[in-house]
Amino acid sequence: MADAAPADSRGRGGFGRGRGRGRGGRGRGRGGRGRGRRDDGEQAWNPVTKLGRLVKDGKIKSIEQIYLFSLPIKEYQVVDILLPKLKDEVMKITPVQKQTRAGQRTRFKAFVAIGDHNGHVGLGVKCAKEVASAIRGAIILAKLSIIPVRRGYWGGKLGAPHTVPCKVTGKCGSVICRLVPAPRGTGLVAAPTPKMILSLAGVEDCYTSSRGSTKTLGNFVKAAFIAIGNTYSFLSPDLWAETEFTMDPYHEFSDYLIKAAEKKNKF
Repeated sequence: MADAAPADSRGRGGFGRGRGRGRGGRGRGRGGRGRGRRDDGEQAWNPVTKLGRLVKDGKIKSIEQIYLFSLPIKEYQVVDILLPKLKDEVMKITPVQKQTRAGQRTRFKAFVAIGDHNGHVGLGVKCAKEVASAIRGAIILAKLSIIPVRRGYWGGKLGAPHTVPCKVTGKCGSVICRLVPAPRGTGLVAAPTPKMILSLAGVEDCYTSSRGSTKTLGNFVKAAFIAIGNTYSFLSPDLWAETEFTMDPYHEFSDYLIKAAEKKNKF
C-alpha cells in the first residue's frame, strides 16, 4: 500500500497538470482565431442595412440627409464615412461592482464624447470587464448617438456662428446644465465637463450655469449633452422659410436597393 500511494498521487498530479496545459493551449488557439476574425471584419465592411448600403455606394453623401428624414443609424461605419474628422475624448472611467453569490464582480464603465468641432457631437456610455473593451464600445455607441448642434449669434450676424442660438437647458438626475449665449471672444465659461462637450460641438463662446450634484460626472456630461441637443428644438424666425420637400432616400433609390438585393441573392 505504501508503494501504491505514491503511484496514485503521481497519476493524479500528472493528470491534473496535463489537463491544465491542454486547456491553456486551446485557450490560446481560440484567442488567435478570434483576433483573425476581428481584423477581417474591420478591413471589409459589408453593410446589412439599407442606409449602410446607400452610404457605402456613395448615394448618400452628407449626414444632414440622414437627419432631414430622421433615419436611424444602426452601423457606426456610416458615421465613419460621412464624418471622417471625428475626435474622441474619454471623459471618465469608473469601476462598478455587482454583488454575486461568489463575491463581487467588478467591471469598468467608460464615458466617451466625440465630435468634429463643426456642429456634430455624440456621447457613449459602455460597461465591460476590461477598460479597453469599455472604451471601444463607448466610442461605437457615441458614433451611433451623434446629433447635430445648431449654432447662432449673440449680437450682429457677422462672420460665422459662434455661440448657442438661445438659452437652453438640460437635466439628468439632479444635475441641471444651462447654456447662455455669449459675445464673440468670451470663450467657454464652463466647468471642464461641459467645456469639453461644447468644444467638440464647435461652440466657441458660451456662458454656462449648473446646479445639483455635479460631482456625479456621468449625470453632468449627460445634462450638458441634452442641453446642447436642445438647440434644434426651438424654431426661431430665421427658420420660418418654407421647406422644399424631397423624396426619402429609401424611395429615391428604391430601384437601386432592389437591384442590389437581387444581386446579393444570386451569389
